Amino acid sequence: MLKAHQILVRSIALAVCAASLGACGQKGALFLPDTPAARERATLPQTLGIPGTSESQGGAARKPAPPTAAAPSTPPAAAQ
Repeated sequence: MLKAHQILVRSIALAVCAASLGACGQKGALFLPDTPAARERATLPQTLGIPGTSESQGGAARKPAPPTAAAPSTPPAAAQ
């Protein structure tokens, strides 16, 4: 038989799981937006900066970042 402590822990764990699954706040069916404004938004891989994302993968291509200034190179050591 289960002890009272085990029953309590399992009940709390079940309640937490049910609350976390039901508390997302999204209502209605899930869908992919197809409006022109939605097509111009960055996709998740583009937002994360994963290379290889392009318009062929479903999102608008983002502008590349401007080049940063290169670190100055040190002159070679003088031969003695």
